[in-house]
Amino acid sequence: MQTHCFGQSPDAAQTKNMTFLLSNDDGIDALGIAAMADALTQLGHTAPVFIAPDREQSGCGHRVTTRTPIAVETRDDRHHAISGTPADCVRLGLHALCPEASWVLSGINAGGNMGVDIYLSGTLAAVREGAMHGVPGIGISQYLNWQKPMNWEKTTAMAVRVLAALLDRGCERGTYWNVNLPHLDDGAPEPELVFCQSSTSPLLLDYRVAAEGYQYQGNYQMREALPGTDVATCFAGNIAIVKLSL
Repeated sequence: MQTHCFGQSPDAAQTKNMTFLLSNDDGIDALGIAAMADALTQLGHTAPVFIAPDREQSGCGHRVTTRTPIAVETRDDRHHAISGTPADCVRLGLHALCPEASWVLSGINAGGNMGVDIYLSGTLAAVREGAMHGVPGIGISQYLNWQKPMNWEKTTAMAVRVLAALLDRGCERGTYWNVNLPHLDDGAPEPELVFCQSSTSPLLLDYRVAAEGYQYQGNYQMREALPGTDVATCFAGNIAIVKLSL
């Protein structure tokens, strides 16, 4: 695995030579990972390597597969569908499928991953796994307000701004970026890039009794949004950027 320069801005030659490992927890055929690749293309990076689950793995956290074989469907030299979790994808990628990776990018997730969500999120597990092996990473999630239509073109445009800023900034060894994009109304002001803190408030404990047991019914939009946190920033219509540490 190549050595990475943490905390320093890469020069133009380094930027052109970067190899991006793309993963997610929504599955290799999800619209979000295609949007991530599109954002990279708009920045001049045209050959990312897709190593993503062959099906949705949302909410799997940092689970890894060690007791059963992991199947790999190689669709072409840049697309690999994995029968495991997002963390498995990055582990296999750095071991065999893309050992030259300069960055691990995960997402764009269809749904927010703010605050304590990072412990549940397969999206963030992918970049955390990369950081464990010395490869910097960025996880990007699109917060969804289910009362508004989804606009992947707008999401991609925000991701372009984020990647341009963070790839230039880099990150120190043992850290990685968690980014949450706001769900904007048509005609809303251009969101700001806000570097903020990760919320530590718990998710709502709200269950209803169902015939099969207890069914969770917590409303994500009603979670606590303390000032200065990623939740408050994203809910207010800006792009929340948090640097996380191992």
